[in-house]
Amino acid sequence: MALPLPQLLSAHKPSYSSLNPSNSKTLPFVNPSTSSSTSNFLATHAPQPLHHPRRRRSQRVSSSIRCSASSFSEKHHTNHADPEDVVELPLFPLPLVLFPGAILPLQIFEFRYRIMMHTLLQTDLRFGVIYSDASSGTADVGCVGEIVKHERLVDDRFFLICKGQERFRVTNLVRTKPYLVAEVSWLEDRPSGDEDAEALATEVESYMKDVIRLSNRLNGKPEKEEQDLRRNLFPTPFSFFVGSTFEGAPREQQALLELEDTAARLKREKETLRNTLNYLSAASAVKDAFPSS
Repeated sequence: MALPLPQLLSAHKPSYSSLNPSNSKTLPFVNPSTSSSTSNFLATHAPQPLHHPRRRRSQRVSSSIRCSASSFSEKHHTNHADPEDVVELPLFPLPLVLFPGAILPLQIFEFRYRIMMHTLLQTDLRFGVIYSDASSGTADVGCVGEIVKHERLVDDRFFLICKGQERFRVTNLVRTKPYLVAEVSWLEDRPSGDEDAEALATEVESYMKDVIRLSNRLNGKPEKEEQDLRRNLFPTPFSFFVGSTFEGAPREQQALLELEDTAARLKREKETLRNTLNYLSAASAVKDAFPSS
C-alpha cells in the first residue's frame, strides 16, 4: 500500500550502494507466477552459512540484510510499544525490507542522511526503515532500525550496524526536508486464535532444512550436519527470521512484514518454502538425468 504522496516520497529516496550478496543464511525463493533458468536461479539464490566470516573493513558494510537465527533474540519484544501511541520517526526509504531482530549494515554518504545520523547519534539512535521501489512506490509499514554500532569517517560518511526493532505504520507525513519524518503507530501481532503457531513453526523449520539440504546438493556442496534453525525462538520472532531469509523477493518480504498474525505469516512462509522445495526437487531430477549439463 503506498503513502498518499508517492511522487513526493519517491523524490526523497536516498542514494544507496549496490546490493551485494549476503554472507548470511538466505533461502532460494520461488515465485510460482514467474520462471527462470535453473542455473540462474541457483547461482543467484544459493543459501550461505549462518555464521559471519571475518571480513575486511571494505567488505563489512553493505545495504543488504545479514542475519542469523541467533541474532533474533527476544530482546526486541521486551519493550512493548503501545499500539495506541503515535510518535514521530525519521524515515529512511530503502529497496529492502528490515524485520524485527534482523541485522542491517548501512553506509551513509548522502548529505541529508548524514544530517539525520548526526541528530540520531545525539538522541535515541532509532529511525524507520521503509521499503520503496520505482514500481510499487513507498510502503506504509516498516521496521524501526536501532543503531547498535557506528563509525564516523573523516569525510563525514558513516558506517552503521542496525538491528530491527518494532514494526510501525505511517499515519501522517510530517515533513520532507531535509529528510522524511512521519507520525507512526506501532504494530503488534494479534492472537492467532485456534491456529497452533508452535506446530507451524516446527513445520516451517523442517521445510527450511530440506530446502537448504537440497540446494547444497545441487550446488555440489558437501552434506553438513543438520542445524538447529529455531535456536529456541518463539513462533513470532522465528517467523520474522524466516521472512528475512527470502532475500531477492522484497515484495514478498514486505507482505510478510505487514501481516499482523504470526500463524498467517508462518503459513505463507510454509507455502513459499514448499514451492521452493518442489522447484529444487525438479531441478535435482533434471541434474540426475543430465549430469553433464
